[in-house]
Amino acid sequence: MLSVELLRRQPDLVRRALVRRGEDDVVDDLLTVDGQWRDLVAQVDRLNAERNAASKAIGDLLTHGDTGPMDEQREKVRQMGNDLKHLEREQREVDLRRHTLLLALPNLPLDDVPDGLDETHNVVVRQEGTLLTCDFPLKPHWELSEQLDITDMERGAKLSGSRFYVLQQTGARLQRALVSWMLDLHRNEHGYREVGLPILVREEMMEGSGNLPKFGDALYHDVEDDLWLIPTAEVPLTNLHRDEILSPGSLPIKYVAHTPCFRRERTAAGRDVRGIKRVHQFDKVELYQLVEPERSDAALQELMGHAEEVCRSLEMPYRVLQLCAGDLAFQSSKSYDIELWSPASEEWLEVSTCSSCSDFQGRRANIRFRREPTSRPEFVHTLNGSGLAIPRVIIAILETYQRADGTVEVPQVLRPYLGQDLLEPVG
Repeated sequence: MLSVELLRRQPDLVRRALVRRGEDDVVDDLLTVDGQWRDLVAQVDRLNAERNAASKAIGDLLTHGDTGPMDEQREKVRQMGNDLKHLEREQREVDLRRHTLLLALPNLPLDDVPDGLDETHNVVVRQEGTLLTCDFPLKPHWELSEQLDITDMERGAKLSGSRFYVLQQTGARLQRALVSWMLDLHRNEHGYREVGLPILVREEMMEGSGNLPKFGDALYHDVEDDLWLIPTAEVPLTNLHRDEILSPGSLPIKYVAHTPCFRRERTAAGRDVRGIKRVHQFDKVELYQLVEPERSDAALQELMGHAEEVCRSLEMPYRVLQLCAGDLAFQSSKSYDIELWSPASEEWLEVSTCSSCSDFQGRRANIRFRREPTSRPEFVHTLNGSGLAIPRVIIAILETYQRADGTVEVPQVLRPYLGQDLLEPVG
């Protein structure tokens, strides 16, 4: 959430940021509602003061035994009380309108975020590894995964509909090996605290992370219990310290979590939805940091480095892109995509988006910290990134490590976790 004070002091800055993101300019509407709210607050405060003074006057009359104008004074106080109720109700209604408008405002892009309204303006920062060349025809992952007993798309669709899948024996073990290795890497080498999280959360948790109210149609919702399936572990991780003031010296806090993720993505039929590239349910290892504002940029580079190390350790080509202003997520002020190369499909697959959300989520979830025991509380800065998303990693492994005989080598770092060096066709 943006600071109301920022909107009041620098409305043109917010307007320019919204233009960079390709968003509608609602600054004037918000300032109008904010002005109405401030006026009502002043009226309520003034009427409260007048009513208190009138009540005191009644007390003075009683003290001095002068009860002549008592009825008139009491009627005056009663009418003030009625007026106050109406004003307070109107103030709450206007405050709700103001809050709703604020919730709909995205985070502001930082100055060093490239201009552009869509992914065509994202900037390649670096690329590592050599793209695979083979002297035999490469098979796409959707063929390899069936042959190797990785996935069963037909039974997944039978159970749940299109774009769901079943992980068969080899696939289930491969996913478990990837998750265990990633969690061990981030916990033991990068200093993250591993946590297990609920995957159903209350509505205010979705608001705190920035997923609601704007993206409700992309989320799965249990109406009866009013609980939402998480689209990423970022949601519960953001809210772990909701409404807390963190003690001096407690930052940075670094969390890693493995969860399933649920998204109601709608994509036209075609190559983009073949296999497990774009599905409604998938597993992901998520990295999350809460830091002091001055450490935000360095923490983003650190977190991105941790996600890159996963790609590097798997010994697969990858690249890093900085996202332009129009391609940033709603809650992000600066983001980088990490993409693995998929040689048979001949495309780059996004496996992580590493983002700084500045104090946007801190404000929405009311997470603050103190620098010293007597210091004024400040909002934390939050950062998140996948470390990594599992299905697309599996895609890249299958297509990168395939051999002419139909087998697939297991990346060296995964062999101790999987217990085998080779994936072989079944049947």
